[in-house]
Amino acid sequence: MDTTLILLNIAIMLILLGVLYYMQKKHVSFSKRVFTGLGLGIVFGLVLQYGYGADSEVTSTSTDWFNLVGAGYVTFLKMIVMPLVFISILSAFTRLNMKGNVGKLSVLIIALLVGTTAVAAIVGIATASGFGLEAVQIDQGSAETTRGEQLEGTFTQVKDVTLPQQVLSLLPANPFLDFTGARATSTIAVVIFAAFIGVAYLGVKSKQEEHAETFSKIVDAFYSVIMRVVTLVLRLTPYGILALMTKTVALSDMDAIAKLGKFVAASYVALLIMFGIHLLMLMFAGLSPVTYMKKAFPVLSFAFISRTSAGALPLNIRTQKSMGVPDGIANFAGSFGLSIGQNGCAGIYPAMLAVMIAPTVGVDPLTPSFLLTLVLIVALSSFGVAGVGGGATFAAILVLSAMDLPIALAGLLISVEPLIDMGRTALNVSGAMTTGLLTSKINNQLDTDAYNDSENQVEVSA
Repeated sequence: MDTTLILLNIAIMLILLGVLYYMQKKHVSFSKRVFTGLGLGIVFGLVLQYGYGADSEVTSTSTDWFNLVGAGYVTFLKMIVMPLVFISILSAFTRLNMKGNVGKLSVLIIALLVGTTAVAAIVGIATASGFGLEAVQIDQGSAETTRGEQLEGTFTQVKDVTLPQQVLSLLPANPFLDFTGARATSTIAVVIFAAFIGVAYLGVKSKQEEHAETFSKIVDAFYSVIMRVVTLVLRLTPYGILALMTKTVALSDMDAIAKLGKFVAASYVALLIMFGIHLLMLMFAGLSPVTYMKKAFPVLSFAFISRTSAGALPLNIRTQKSMGVPDGIANFAGSFGLSIGQNGCAGIYPAMLAVMIAPTVGVDPLTPSFLLTLVLIVALSSFGVAGVGGGATFAAILVLSAMDLPIALAGLLISVEPLIDMGRTALNVSGAMTTGLLTSKINNQLDTDAYNDSENQVEVSA
């Protein structure tokens, strides 16, 4: 291993980080710094990829050091997810900015998330059929076989979990455990717990106003501190994106991407079509798609690069608020969107896999009965995924098992899984933000002036 080359790569990364810091000091806008970090990461990643090779020890060791910035940033984001969700929803009650019935808002948010996932399934089916994708077109090597065996092992752990049991898993039996993020459904459990305390606060306010006022001041104090922590962490976004993008590009298996280019292309066509549907929904609601894309760019870029919806939650909520979505609705939509109705992971992906795998067992995936059953199962499973966690993998397992299709074949795309997962995660986050906007619009709570104000964008440099 050439230590000199590794030190050189680290020095280059430090210089690039310094460029972003200089831009921050010059008060360059947050979006421009994010875009710059993205571009620099792609270029530096390509230099490492073609200069040393994705499998070289120099590349792997260098990117391991870069990961101090990239993975460290993601870790900080995950650190503030639970406190942010809890205090933001609770403050929505104490500040009385959750107009309307909380139950009604929650049902509408879930309905939009699951409904758009059903639409995403239809898009996935159409795209897979249009590209003529079939599982038999993919060579099954040792990596694919191993992945298939792992999926079958995972299936044995979740096959006996019923939908009612999955719904029950959303409830906060031990909220203190859920604050640690120990369960796949911890975030939603914290949302429910915060809502219970909020409703209790409203009851106390009507009978013991002094106690309620004291509690409200405490919540406001905590809210101010937590939001300051969020600001401090989000200031690191351009640096985190630079490091994450460099690592992603440098370590990508270009041969596998070229070999399975048809499947990657089909996946991204489906993802882009569904993103276009998000924009159409906003347009029909009287909201400018162009404005949405401009304001959503930083969070969608981060979600794309980091492949973590949970890590993107603070930026997701901050972005929704810059678009005029009230705190409460932004937190409900963002939090529910982590586990329910993920358009990319629970909608497009399992639907495409089902269409690809069905011919291997003699099933025609284009028969009306198969298609209707698949869309229904995808919609239901997108809600049930929250009960078992694991995102796209568990969504695929649930759908394929319900359709009586071989689960092991879901491992065939393992070599390009990270690349496809980037687009899926970005679409998941877009689905949650679109849901927050539409829910606010339907309930006449959206600040359209804030939405249309081009200057009112996510800015966390202060």
